[in-house]
Amino acid sequence: MRASETHDKKTALVLPGGGARGAFQVGVLKALAELLPKGSPNPFAVISGTSAGAINSVVLASKARRFAVAVAELEQVWGNFHCDQVYRTDNVTMLKSSLHWLASVVLGGFLVGMPKSLLDNTPLRALLSRNIRFPRIQDAIDGGCLEAVAITAASYASARSTSFFQASKGTRGWSRTRREGVPSELHLDHLMASIAVPMIFPPVSVRGEFFGDGAMRQATPLSPAVHLGADRILVVGVRDETADKAPSSDESQESPSFGQIAGYMLDALFMDGLYSDLERVTRINQMIDSVSPEHRTGPVKRMRAIDTMLIVPSQDLRVIAHKHRQQLPLAIRALLRSVSGRGSGENRLLSFLLFEQSFTRELIELGYRDAMNVKDELLKFVNGAEVPRLFAPNWVRKDLSSFHGETGR
Repeated sequence: MRASETHDKKTALVLPGGGARGAFQVGVLKALAELLPKGSPNPFAVISGTSAGAINSVVLASKARRFAVAVAELEQVWGNFHCDQVYRTDNVTMLKSSLHWLASVVLGGFLVGMPKSLLDNTPLRALLSRNIRFPRIQDAIDGGCLEAVAITAASYASARSTSFFQASKGTRGWSRTRREGVPSELHLDHLMASIAVPMIFPPVSVRGEFFGDGAMRQATPLSPAVHLGADRILVVGVRDETADKAPSSDESQESPSFGQIAGYMLDALFMDGLYSDLERVTRINQMIDSVSPEHRTGPVKRMRAIDTMLIVPSQDLRVIAHKHRQQLPLAIRALLRSVSGRGSGENRLLSFLLFEQSFTRELIELGYRDAMNVKDELLKFVNGAEVPRLFAPNWVRKDLSSFHGETGR
């Protein structure tokens, strides 16, 4: 039986990016694997991921026949991470990188050329190459355990958000302003392109075109799942905090460091588009639900409401990262200190780069607890039972309810 035929609703899983924060997603998936019957296949008809979320998505898709096994393998990797498995951390490499950046600034790119990235993620390519069997994605689709998987990258040439997707026959691509869906047989370069965080990791060539992290132009992160037919979407985010309080007018503020600005940019890159898209979906749902089915005509008749469940960390991941900061290799700590200073501003950037097991294990445990705290609602959502249009933390529902009233049915 196909994944979409197990119930009336076609359920999708959307996993945004977040660097090392992606370990939180593994904890949520671990809880779901325990809640489902033993030996269950992948419960999602559609899986869509970006950046670190793309890694988790492809692993789930390649092992869709046995969901718990896929999640266990993700936990094994994420729970034993070290930075040197993701990017080169040896002193010689870091010294060369620092000198290259310094020389390129001083010489304006002459003689030494401009560096392509701050870090070298060759070790991550090797790790993914060893652990992901891309041909198994098509096996899962042919066997009915999955309908489609999409990973998103951003083109530096065309400035378009491109969702490369592998799906069952007959699934068509799409083209909208600054975004497109391209049918593809997914491979390692697609994945490396999606996780190529700008300035931190080098861009990747796919089809002769250079791509970077998919979050860069992904203003509508729920869009690939919707285009691939989803009626309801489970989103596992990686940011808990609402906006920080603005400083008082008489409070002295230091100019933000490079590291603080970089962390701010990554935070906006990975999560701000998601909340904007949730607003958009909620408004459309409100418009559809305001008209009884028998009176829906024209464009409204062709629209479908999308149920959404959002799980995000219940704790501030910046605080957790600060607690584990000493686990970073000395060379990386020195580099971060040189661009961030000693203030708390380094914690946001640190939380994206801290691929160390003490940090990732705590995030997996947090994700597991947070999912178990809503286990009844999670199971109802995945199993196609009646659910609110939006299930999310109170602060998200409060923000969204400010413009349309109640978000439930």
